[in-house]
Amino acid sequence: MIKRMLLMLAVMTLLVGGVIGYKLLGRHMMNAALAAQKPAPAAVATTEAREADWRPTLHTVGSFVATQGIIVSAQLDGAVTRIAFEPGATVKEGELLVQQDVSTETAQLANAEAAATLAALSLERAQQLRANGSNAQIELDTATATQQQAAAAVEAIRTMIEKKTIRAPFAGRTGIRQVNLGQFLRSGAAIVSLQALDPIFFNFTLPQQNAAQVRPGQPVAVTVDAFLGTSFGGTISALNPNVDEATRALQLQATLPNPAGRLQPGMFGVVEVELPVVEKVVTLPLAAIVYNPYGNAVYLVEPAAEGGGMVARQQFVQTGATRGDQVAILKGVKPGAIVVTAGQLKLRNGASVVVNNTVLPSDSATPRPAHP
Repeated sequence: MIKRMLLMLAVMTLLVGGVIGYKLLGRHMMNAALAAQKPAPAAVATTEAREADWRPTLHTVGSFVATQGIIVSAQLDGAVTRIAFEPGATVKEGELLVQQDVSTETAQLANAEAAATLAALSLERAQQLRANGSNAQIELDTATATQQQAAAAVEAIRTMIEKKTIRAPFAGRTGIRQVNLGQFLRSGAAIVSLQALDPIFFNFTLPQQNAAQVRPGQPVAVTVDAFLGTSFGGTISALNPNVDEATRALQLQATLPNPAGRLQPGMFGVVEVELPVVEKVVTLPLAAIVYNPYGNAVYLVEPAAEGGGMVARQQFVQTGATRGDQVAILKGVKPGAIVVTAGQLKLRNGASVVVNNTVLPSDSATPRPAHP
């Protein structure tokens, strides 16, 4: 009985050992087969790192202001008898905007002109009599003073009429009308905004450490979110001679041509001030950079050490300024290197790759959106 049990135990042990050995052999063979298989090369897009001449720029923000801008207002009390402008229209210097009621002043002017004519005749007669010695000097002096008073009265009334004839003090564009026909205006009442828009000023500030890098005449480029893809060029026209004590910032003003009037006072913009030096930098598309918490990197495509084909090698880089879709590479990549620009997410260091440049990411220093 004991021998039979020992025999059965030995048989069971052999069976279990055989099953386990078969399983281990199968797993070993599967692992060997998987190890022998090579993954298919990953399809990537590439570009060649190029060396380019870049002018360093200073970036900051600012706002547009009119070269001349006022709120046209009434100087004297009076009712509006004529409105001679259209809101949003371009007017010339001296063009009539609003006429106030001058009927009383016109009548007073006629009376004053008649009195001035009589005073002039009296003065002429007094001068003749005095030349003949037929009157006293006091009479001539009285006639002279009377004529001067009459002329001054005429000029005073004409000045009142002119002040009620409101004209554009300079050429510009009118805003929204603030008055109506027949409305009685008090002195100082607003009539319309008048802004001179061509050229237009752009005011901005820079830190004081940039004071030695900027001067009048340097070119600037301003972008506005209202006109995506459009850059407006101009030049620095003025620098404040003093630095702001509160912010230690240098205040600057650029002048930009604005013939179409698209740039308007109060608009916010981003300005690039071009510095008068040229630097040679290696540039890559922004899409080539793999951003990591421990450092930015790119993948370089190089010939495989054995077996032919191409492999990707991760290379850490130091990035610099950006311009449009391009970024300057300060360290890590030399001109002529082949760099992956699309497909990096499926790569690892040493992975096999195949280049497919059918579709390439944008690589322009001045990109334009497809739908501005």
